[in-house]
Amino acid sequence: MRTIFVTGSVDGIGLRTAAQLVAEGHRVVLHARDEDRAAVAKAALPEAAGIAVGDLSSLEETKALAGSLAAFGRFDTIVHNAGIARLDSPQRELTGDGLESTFQVNVLAPYLLTALLAQPERLLFVSSAMAADGVVDLDDLQGERRPWNGTEVYSTSKLLDLMLAVAVARRWPGTLSNAVDPGWVRTKMGGDAAPTSPDDAARAQVRLAAGTDPDVLVSGHYFSEREWQPSAAVLDPALLESLLARCADLTGVPLPEASVPPAHPAP
Repeated sequence: MRTIFVTGSVDGIGLRTAAQLVAEGHRVVLHARDEDRAAVAKAALPEAAGIAVGDLSSLEETKALAGSLAAFGRFDTIVHNAGIARLDSPQRELTGDGLESTFQVNVLAPYLLTALLAQPERLLFVSSAMAADGVVDLDDLQGERRPWNGTEVYSTSKLLDLMLAVAVARRWPGTLSNAVDPGWVRTKMGGDAAPTSPDDAARAQVRLAAGTDPDVLVSGHYFSEREWQPSAAVLDPALLESLLARCADLTGVPLPEASVPPAHPAP
């Protein structure tokens, strides 16, 4: 039995991932952004070990969320599933911290939780094949200089999630840190025309979160059934370290050095 935390697990892929993990006998902690949604999650999956509440669009609430999770002990696996997509948004939307909202929720929040929580055995960052259209500019992580394009901003956030997974894999060789593309999924975000069910998408996440097959016991990988793979340029070690440094500057929290001995070669 593993103790697993799944962000954004009130509905959609996150809830199905949590439900499948519970069905396998794991101790799963859910996440909701507020108390009303926490009640929805509790009703949907009463077998969960608990529900942690925190709005990932707030640095203060994300830090408080990490603090509240201490009550559950060290997590074996953390699944960074939560995310937002403002594909048709006509302009930049800032959070209360003055940060672009998609970047804060999709990139900074998983970075911050990773930095604040005890180093787990496994980390999973949910990315997307839309990462292929992302634009990496560490001097413009929040899309301030380019003409606003909600789809590009989302795609970039998913590329940065992939980069975070590899960056953490390099920094923490004792943790299996990977990224996954769940596919185009029938959720509120993906729409009814999407070909993949939430249950099917969740199965891929469950394998990476708790599976024992040799093909998932790796680190620094991007798992996708589609052909696109990130270029060597965006996975350059210096660029990855610079991304961690930028996230540390924006959150005020550096990623700690490894606390778990290496169990396998770094990627």
